[in-house]
Amino acid sequence: MATVYNPSCSCNPNKSNRITRLKVFQLPIPVHFPALTPFPYFKSLLTSVVVASAAALFSSALWLLGLLESLQNAFIVLPKSTDVLLVRPSFWLGTLMIGGVSLAVSSAVARFGGRGAVQYLGGGFLGMAALSLAASRFFFVDILFVPMALAALMTAVTMQINRLRNEDIGLTYKLMKSSSRMESLAADDAEHRLLSGLRLLDTVLSPVEAVVFRRDSVGHLVSSARLRSPNSNSPETGRNSAWRDGVGLCERSMAAGEILVEKVESGDLEQISSNIALPLRHEERTVGALLLRVTREFDADDRALLTAVGGQMARNLQREEVHTSTSKLNPFAFFSARAARQKLQSLYVLNGAMVEQSVGVNALSELADGVALAYLDGRIAHVNKPLLALAGLAEDKASSISFLELLDHFRTGVFDEPAIAVRRVLQTGETYERELPLGDRNETYSLRISLVKQTKEAGAAQPLCLALVVKDLTQLKEYEQLKSDMISLMSHELRTPLTSINGFAELLASDDELPEQTREFVTIIANESQRMSRMINTFLTVTKLQRKDRQEVLKIPLRLDEVVKETIAGMQPVAKKRRIRLVEQPTQRLPPVAADKSMITQAIKNLVGNAIKYSPERTTVTVSTTLEAEAVRLCVEDRGYGIPAELKDRVWEKFYRVVREGEDKDEESTGLGLSFVREVVEQHGGCVELETEVGRGSKFSFTLPRL
Repeated sequence: MATVYNPSCSCNPNKSNRITRLKVFQLPIPVHFPALTPFPYFKSLLTSVVVASAAALFSSALWLLGLLESLQNAFIVLPKSTDVLLVRPSFWLGTLMIGGVSLAVSSAVARFGGRGAVQYLGGGFLGMAALSLAASRFFFVDILFVPMALAALMTAVTMQINRLRNEDIGLTYKLMKSSSRMESLAADDAEHRLLSGLRLLDTVLSPVEAVVFRRDSVGHLVSSARLRSPNSNSPETGRNSAWRDGVGLCERSMAAGEILVEKVESGDLEQISSNIALPLRHEERTVGALLLRVTREFDADDRALLTAVGGQMARNLQREEVHTSTSKLNPFAFFSARAARQKLQSLYVLNGAMVEQSVGVNALSELADGVALAYLDGRIAHVNKPLLALAGLAEDKASSISFLELLDHFRTGVFDEPAIAVRRVLQTGETYERELPLGDRNETYSLRISLVKQTKEAGAAQPLCLALVVKDLTQLKEYEQLKSDMISLMSHELRTPLTSINGFAELLASDDELPEQTREFVTIIANESQRMSRMINTFLTVTKLQRKDRQEVLKIPLRLDEVVKETIAGMQPVAKKRRIRLVEQPTQRLPPVAADKSMITQAIKNLVGNAIKYSPERTTVTVSTTLEAEAVRLCVEDRGYGIPAELKDRVWEKFYRVVREGEDKDEESTGLGLSFVREVVEQHGGCVELETEVGRGSKFSFTLPRL
């Protein structure tokens, strides 16, 4: 990468300067210089030599044949009182002199161009003319001014034409390459596009027949796409006379440049039939026509629809026209009218593609979210009305401010340095996202800054622009708070009757005089009420985590291996009751992590409890902790039934419970345990993983960043 310094800049790059006000937003764009090779230089030198030699030989031949004698005498002045003969150079010396002048002229034109070399050529012409007059008057020598001037003029004209031809070839190459890159469809795809437009018209206007015509090489209208209604049984549309009438109507429509409607006579007086011809125009050029046969009267309101669809079809026809024409570069294309037409067609295709690609930018105006696009020099490329409203800007101010000045309207406590955010996006290419609570207005916005890149099949994508998306989350936050409050209220209201139900059920179950069947029913009531209480508690915890209420999360330095020991010791009775061997795999002393002890302990209990619950008797559940590069990993591995691969991602969803084949769903499970684990781990900056195989067990694990 080359570093370019601006010599006009008076600042020292090694000196730290504090910029108090940023007036111009400039981005460091890498500058790539093309590799310099000697081939273009030698090619230009060879061209100059060849052109100069040819002009010199031609001019010398005219001089030798005496065809320039009269012109030469005009620049020769001899004294009348002398009989001295005029001295003229020999043929080879004269040719060498003419060739030298021609070579100098060709080099000047090649170096400075036609316009730049005019002043030098004009001065040289006047100087040589004066020298010719002086040499003949005082020294009786003819310096061959006219052959030199003729050769110089021929060389200058030829070199300039060659320069124009080379520039034209380069322009043609770039034009054709750009048009082919922006529109790489084959002829079959172009026909598919035309048929797609006809199907749209069929849905809206229901024509009996729709035909798209284009002109062939001799100027006749030929069909490019045709769509007929499957319910059409009228033989009139297939008659040659009806076809000729339709073509004639299209010819008249193209000549008039407007929609023509022609009623068709029919034996059925109650049925109305009309032919509609629409000229297909783009860039003030008619490229074809659209013929519609309808069985109703033409409504003037349909003109806008036909004009819009016709413009798209015209662009499609121009693409087809470019694809079917030859695209080879001809060295003499500069003098070819056909090549000029091909370049013009390529330009039409480019303009049409630009019109279609502007669809995305224009559609931003219809979005409810605020969107702004900025060039990489900081200028605003596009901003829609919702963003102006969120920023509190008038529409006429948008074009006069920079991207950073626009971001200044969203400054808050968590977004107080917009320039740093933009720099981070440009340096890393990663999206910058923040929620902006606006306390003074009691509103909340979501702000997103991203770098839009050009998609490429190979190589690095070229950055195009910066995109800003701002959403008003105020109402959404109010709904979320309302939902959370409703859930909390309902859950707390359910706890009171559940506590009563559970208390009275346990009291009744302790009565020894109850009949056995009644005692069984009361025990079921007590167990179910306890299960519902656990479900409510877990659901409230998950809901609180999803609200990201981080004030209730107390992160302290915590050693994960010590938490594992405490958890295993507390769950050994549960494991022994189910005849499961619960083992802690020994590990070296681990570095601490920043975590909330109660939440991490509950997450480990959930993983170990699931492993115990879904493992067969006399199997082992292993809990281990290991140190990785920048994190500490905890693993809970069992030898249970395993989970099918297609369900691996779903086990982390709320209320989802895996059902093994041939068994009913576990009614004691709430389906919230693993969801709780994921919420807790992700809130702590970690991630969860699952490795499982049906019939061989599962290994649940999560990581937490080390201190």
